[in-house]
Amino acid sequence: MSVMGHLKDRTANRLGRSDRSAVGRWFWEIDRVLLFFVAVLIAIGLVAVAAASPAAGQRYSGGSVSFAPLHYFYRQLMWIMVALPVMVGVSMLPRAKARRLCLIGAGFFTMLLFLVPIIGAEVNGARRWIGMGFAQFQPSEFLKPLYIVSIAWLLSLKNQDASLPVLPLSGIVTALIAMLLMQQPNFGETIIFVSAWVLLLTLSGAPLRFLVFLGLAGLVGIVLAYFFYDVATVRIDAFLFSGAEHDTYQTDSALRTLTAGGLFGAGPGAGMRKFQLPEPHTDYIFSVIGEEFGIIACLAIAIIYLVIVARVMIRLLHEEDQFVVLAAAGLVTQFGLQALINMAVNVQLAPSKGMTLPFISYGGSSMVALSIGMGLLLAFTRRNPYLHRSPYVVKWSGR
Repeated sequence: MSVMGHLKDRTANRLGRSDRSAVGRWFWEIDRVLLFFVAVLIAIGLVAVAAASPAAGQRYSGGSVSFAPLHYFYRQLMWIMVALPVMVGVSMLPRAKARRLCLIGAGFFTMLLFLVPIIGAEVNGARRWIGMGFAQFQPSEFLKPLYIVSIAWLLSLKNQDASLPVLPLSGIVTALIAMLLMQQPNFGETIIFVSAWVLLLTLSGAPLRFLVFLGLAGLVGIVLAYFFYDVATVRIDAFLFSGAEHDTYQTDSALRTLTAGGLFGAGPGAGMRKFQLPEPHTDYIFSVIGEEFGIIACLAIAIIYLVIVARVMIRLLHEEDQFVVLAAAGLVTQFGLQALINMAVNVQLAPSKGMTLPFISYGGSSMVALSIGMGLLLAFTRRNPYLHRSPYVVKWSGR
């Protein structure tokens, strides 16, 4: 065979079903539909950040500091170039290795949470970041996916030894993280962590009476937070009550901006209300999309998030490994819940939380951390051709 013919055969076999290389196996085992929808969200995010960048640049320019109109767009493009290889690399990890790395990473970033009140940088009245300037990052963003995988592993140990106190141990870990987040203060992230924990308990078959107790304790906790936690008091008052004594400027501006474009939007770059938004490129980018591309575009984005969550949940129906079910369900729920909270804040259905819209909002910590989480999700949902279908059913203990 000629050299050209040999090269042609190699090219034809690359990424074909006969390709047994690491990349070839990854390509055929990965959930390519899920990867496609994530790529769509990243592309939408780039367009949205480009639309919001002039407003953000103008807002943060002043004195000797001046930002170019597309400053945040170029920075977001740089972060995407960092995040995509991270996502692909993590998605190629074997499940056992991914689990071990998550356990190590969860311990490391939990330790960083202890350091945030001591060496953390304060931004807009909150101390959530470590580092300075370009190297600044938010430990809680990276901890979220690692925590979920770690708790999933801990709860799955119950199948190996029923006497292990995995439930109280997971509760202690979650309470510790929640306490550290509340000190920052970071009420929104606290809700994400606790909600993910309750979901994992439910899927692991925790006693129904205990779950009911947790629900009642959660309601009591919200009431106590309202009376004794200043951040919760301000946010809840601003959400429930209107008037001069309550600052609702952010959420009011977000809703006005979102609805200003009507069904089909004012057009790319034609929005004007976005210049009044406090965080047009991060917390309220969903409103910028509404003004420039219309409510139809906002609805399409919400559907994409719903499809991603539904896709993973349906795929898990054929998974036998309880750890994988817990880890993947927790990761995709955390992802969907973060998107839901951000969109709800923009349409005044939830108090302001300071939470980004996954893969769309600007932010280095958010983009890289979400890529790690999505990479883990892709790793845990990789198709095993030798696995026979067996629906996973939660079995209540009845206690």
